[in-house]
This record gives sequence, structure tokens and C-alpha cells, in this order.
Amino acid sequence: MTCRYTHVNIVCKDWRALADFYIEVFGCTEKPPERDLRGSWLDDLTGLSQAHIQGVHLALPGYEGDEPSLELFTYDEAVQEMPSAINQVGFAHIAFAVDDVEAYMQQVLKHGGSPVGQAVEADIASAGRISVVYVRDPEGNIIELQKWAE
Repeated sequence: MTCRYTHVNIVCKDWRALADFYIEVFGCTEKPPERDLRGSWLDDLTGLSQAHIQGVHLALPGYEGDEPSLELFTYDEAVQEMPSAINQVGFAHIAFAVDDVEAYMQQVLKHGGSPVGQAVEADIASAGRISVVYVRDPEGNIIELQKWAE
């Protein structure tokens, strides 16, 4: 048996706008083709009736070749929820290792994101010193920006 990580999915209000955010702020790139999915196979997979999904995969930065991706999908009929809390059970955030936490935080804010808490620096036992902040993308998904001291 083998296993390899491939992608994480975010269900979006507007996949194109969110894709533009991740492309502009983090340098993600589109992995064609764009998706326009529907049919009985999708209904069976999702447990929904007449599901229709549109979206795209974005190659995540820092990899060469067969990189993992961020899959951004918009359903015709999406369930709207309040933004997740950082301590909510389930997937909490995605993380990017960056060279300048403050500069990336400002880019997130400039492109429609918002803060969760404050940027901090901390010594983590047996791991080292980290500079880190949580921010939200324009749709409220939490992103961790981190830099470990060398």
C-alpha cells in the first residue's frame, strides 16, 4: 500500500475571487483545467441532489513538479456558516512558511483579509523560535503565517 498527500479543499462563495487572492498574495499558480462538475456520479459522491461545482486547483508554492494543491470549489447551493473559530473542532487553518511574517500579513490585509489575533514570537521547547500570526482570507478561512528562526 502507498499513500501520498494531494490537496485540501475550501468551499468558497466565489472561487475565482479567492483564487485571485491566493495567487496574488502567496504566488500560487493554477493547475488546469478549471472544474465544472455535475452528474449522477457527483450526486452519489456528495450525497446531494443535482450538485453542481465550479472551481480550480492551485499549485502551492515551494514545490517542483507534482506539488500538492489548494482546491477551491463553489457549489451552486452552498450552506452559509459563520467563520470558524481558531479552536473549533475540525480543520482549523492552512499554513504557509514565509520569509517575513509582517510583510505577508500586510499583503493579506491589503487583499481583503483580516486579522485573527496578534503577531507573536515565541520559543517552542525542542523546536526553536517562531514568528507567527493567524489571519483570515477574504472569505474567513484561517491562514497561519510562520517563520522559524534559523
